[in-house]
Amino acid sequence: MAAPVELLCRSNYSFLRGASHPEELVQTAHDLGYAALALSDLDGVYGLAKAHWRCKSLRQERASPLKLILGAELSLGPAPGRTRGVVLLAQGREGWSLLCRLLTASHAGRPKGQACLDFDGLSGLATGHPGRGQLLCLPRLATVAAWPEADAGAGLAELARLQGLFGAGLRLPLGRFQDGRDGLRTQRARDWSRALGLTVVAVGDVHYHQAGRQRLQDALSCVREGLRLDETGHRLFPNAARHLRPPDERAALFSDWPEALANAAAAAESCRFGLDELRYRYPGEWVPEGLDSQGYLERRATEGAAWRYPQGVPSAVRTQLDHELAVVGRLGYADYFLTIDDLVAFARRRDILCQGRGSAANSVLCWCLGITSIDPVRMGLLFERFLSQERAEPPDIDVDFEHARREEVIQYLYTRYGRDRAAMVAAVISYRSRSAVADLSRALGAPVRAGRTLRDLDLDDYGPAVAALGAELKGFPRHLSIHSGGFVLSHLPLVDLVPIEPARMEGRSVIQWDKYDLDYVGLMKVDVLALGMLTALKRALVMTGRQELSDIPPGDPATYAMIQQADTVGVFQIESRAQMSMLGRLKPADFYDLVIEVAIVRPGPIVGGMVHPYLRRRRGDEAVAYEHPALERILGRTLGVPLFQEQVMRMAVELAGFTPGQADELRRAIGAWRGDGRLDAIGARLRSGLKARGLSDDFVERIFEQIKGFADYGFPESHAASFALLCYASSYLKCHHPAEFTCALLNAQPMGFYAPHSLVDDAKRHGVTVLPVHPNQSAWDCQVLGGGLRLGFNVVAGLGPAQARTLLEARARRPFDGL
Repeated sequence: MAAPVELLCRSNYSFLRGASHPEELVQTAHDLGYAALALSDLDGVYGLAKAHWRCKSLRQERASPLKLILGAELSLGPAPGRTRGVVLLAQGREGWSLLCRLLTASHAGRPKGQACLDFDGLSGLATGHPGRGQLLCLPRLATVAAWPEADAGAGLAELARLQGLFGAGLRLPLGRFQDGRDGLRTQRARDWSRALGLTVVAVGDVHYHQAGRQRLQDALSCVREGLRLDETGHRLFPNAARHLRPPDERAALFSDWPEALANAAAAAESCRFGLDELRYRYPGEWVPEGLDSQGYLERRATEGAAWRYPQGVPSAVRTQLDHELAVVGRLGYADYFLTIDDLVAFARRRDILCQGRGSAANSVLCWCLGITSIDPVRMGLLFERFLSQERAEPPDIDVDFEHARREEVIQYLYTRYGRDRAAMVAAVISYRSRSAVADLSRALGAPVRAGRTLRDLDLDDYGPAVAALGAELKGFPRHLSIHSGGFVLSHLPLVDLVPIEPARMEGRSVIQWDKYDLDYVGLMKVDVLALGMLTALKRALVMTGRQELSDIPPGDPATYAMIQQADTVGVFQIESRAQMSMLGRLKPADFYDLVIEVAIVRPGPIVGGMVHPYLRRRRGDEAVAYEHPALERILGRTLGVPLFQEQVMRMAVELAGFTPGQADELRRAIGAWRGDGRLDAIGARLRSGLKARGLSDDFVERIFEQIKGFADYGFPESHAASFALLCYASSYLKCHHPAEFTCALLNAQPMGFYAPHSLVDDAKRHGVTVLPVHPNQSAWDCQVLGGGLRLGFNVVAGLGPAQARTLLEARARRPFDGL
């Protein structure tokens, strides 16, 4: 029996129209021995990257022959709500390009969730495009036009128009759903195929990977239609037929028309394009003549090293920089680093304070280019945490900008690259416990009180039903949003790589993939993030006659004395009550103590039981001991207690026999440990390796518990160091310039942990003279005048900039002399 194929398949990325994750569909297709699976979600390719990654993993792990066919269903009709879909499957690179352009056009100018393209729009984009001959077109009407009142003549006319556009690429899909209408579907398919000479292909119109998901599919349909289950009528599928069927069942369903199965297999064979073939290129047209991107990056790095080390570049830095440049060159990422370099240079030209953070702070190349503010060689940070030749995955650099001026940076990107080559990354908003309960209880007509979670539902009659479905629904994509600052840039028009759609925010457009999908398909993003403390620090620096964070004297004793007293209201990262409590016990005395302070009040160290051993050793109540001699080098600065992701990675490399790439795979598994079981496998290898080197079972298990804590929220050391720098800078300014620091905080609102009145009260406790808002003396912003802090109109509740401007204009004509 030939291996089956499926050409019509929706996942839960059809948003309330499919009841299985893309990975579940791929896994089930593999388990059932399918030769090919086409993912054809409605109006987008949202789930394709995840399906591609799972398919690729199965090929590597189990030599799976399963082929993923790239496609989507395009809503075609005169207006949203009166549409019929055509499923388009890419046979080649140009076909994929045309599919992306068609989907982009269907979203352009439409309200969110109402993508649609009329036939003239379809024809206008397809005619003359080289991809028209590389698309298979499967009109959905043949699978749904089985109602007796359906207009068969209109269906034939529509097929004729599509045939005129797609020619031999048009296929007629036929589904068998055992709902009493298979005979009518079959007869119409025979009539239409004879009339137009069309090839009929067997399809399953799959909406979920196994029959047990029909209940969830019904509930999602109710949510989509805004109806209760008892109101939906024929809007629901009548049975559980829309799942991936075993080969023998498919063969039995089409036993009277085996050619339809063979035709489907031939259609699948003709689709030979995969996401690995996108051949993405990063922009790089600004490289000076006579140099390639790598050569120009090496020049910029050398110039940056001389800037960072005016007394001469240390040999250790030079060696590490050469190593990093070599890795970047072998991986072909020079253009990416030059793009970030250009972005940071723009910010400096415009006097916008910025700082790279995250794993990029592990890179001496980023340090020399001025992207990050921490010397990774001096800090002993691990470059492979950021970029690894073995892993060969794109780098991911996050840069924080002043939140009040980030829009200037965003507009620079659009101007520099054009709207056709720059778009923001999507963020998928998924169902969580409360949203799952809320939607399902309405759909089932269940009297579940608002705000309840899945754990609450065993208390009422409907609870178990809602809870069972809610457990399946949790984690499903709910809708598409916009990433906080992730940009994708391309040498060629992005619309040829991935569909783009307008975001709800004015002037923003997003690609249809999220940040994790970019890793799966090898695209790179630039994270343009906003940080309120950078706005406040910049304003405070200007008021105190400084320009850069580096102008703040390091190691100031008075600043550390203030921190040790937990006098940190308004200070970055260490102003919460939990952090203040830790400050009293940790007593930070130098910069690395601040790095630990920033990182230690996190679930990773807390869940792993590392906090109290560290504090006992710091106080001298417990001796510092190392389970293995190599651990002194890895854990010496944290007194033998692992607190950072990089330390766990180094232990994996030096003690458990991991390669640097495998160590980073461990880090990646951390983030997904609840979902896919990867951490169980790689964690078993880690534990086995550590125990083989003589580490105790108790120590190894505590390490593993810490790793699971990192899955919730754990800092890499590089990230903690970047934040510690801002922590120290804000502490210094608070200590020595409390009026200017408080003024800057008030003018950078909303931000931070405390309300403006709390900041004002704290400033008074530090001896700052605070003058109230005055109609004749206050400006919009707060000001430091004569050593005192004059409050501005911006702290007045209910008074906006427009009203304040009117007031100031009136005052300019004549000062106020009374109410």
